Amino acid sequence: MVLRRYGGPEALVVEEVPDPVAGPGQVLVEVSVAGITFVETQVRANRGPRQAELPAILGNGVAGTVAATGEGVDPALTGTPVVSTLGGHGGYAELAVASADDLIPIPGGLSPEFAVALLADGRTAVGLARAAAPEPGEWVLVEAAGGGVGSLLVQLATAAGARVVGAASSAAKRDLAASLGAELTVDYTDPGWTRLVRDATGGLDLVFDGVGGQVGAAAQGLLKDGGRLSVYGMAGGPMTTPEPRVTAVAWPQADMRELARQALTLAAAGRLRPTVGATYPLESAAEAHATIEARAVTGKSLLVLRPV
Repeated sequence: MVLRRYGGPEALVVEEVPDPVAGPGQVLVEVSVAGITFVETQVRANRGPRQAELPAILGNGVAGTVAATGEGVDPALTGTPVVSTLGGHGGYAELAVASADDLIPIPGGLSPEFAVALLADGRTAVGLARAAAPEPGEWVLVEAAGGGVGSLLVQLATAAGARVVGAASSAAKRDLAASLGAELTVDYTDPGWTRLVRDATGGLDLVFDGVGGQVGAAAQGLLKDGGRLSVYGMAGGPMTTPEPRVTAVAWPQADMRELARQALTLAAAGRLRPTVGATYPLESAAEAHATIEARAVTGKSLLVLRPV
């Protein structure tokens, strides 16, 4: 799927292009599953924090099998099931080039779909939870609780013993958050949602803010003095600026691949489960983008290129 001009989902078009070749320190991956992120929809429309150099093949996270190795890479890797980031581009394709250093073998018993769903979202959620350190009995608000990162944060905070409020814009997403352990769910498009949260909790100890804008500002207002604000996204407006009365949680100083590996390990052990909301063939990437932008999907959206 090639992006030759910025625009709506229809700007993604199917093309035959020459096969990529693994260079020194790289491998060629035969892609089974590619992840789709909200950020990629922003890149496609040229309205996000990142910009693509056109023409571009979007897609950062893939799972598949090592098909060939470049110079300096152990040929024994050929045939290994792996999941990998791609440096921000190249994933919406049958073949992709990845740095050998970025490869993570898929743990036994974990599907390629789950591996991709956890690659970016898993490392983000594990890193955020590690830095914010929710504690038993604390009230924790997770925004976008039915999304890829949010649904994982609900599980991680619940596993830590915290009492979780899941904020989401649809009944399906709130039901998902509740099924994953959220004690209370609220619709953050309802003008009275903050009153419901304050009445139930008396004030929050921690907010995971992946929405920003008015939702992030309102959520920050629910924090107790000294409460912790973990800001990691801006899906609904400008990124939230922490107030002096709250404690801003810094991103952990940790290796991103190690965080992803930890998420995969937790999932393989049955302690973390990503939510795959929708799968599409490669040719339907435009439909996938439109659905994500309409906030009409719960959990992670994936492109499935080969039976797995």
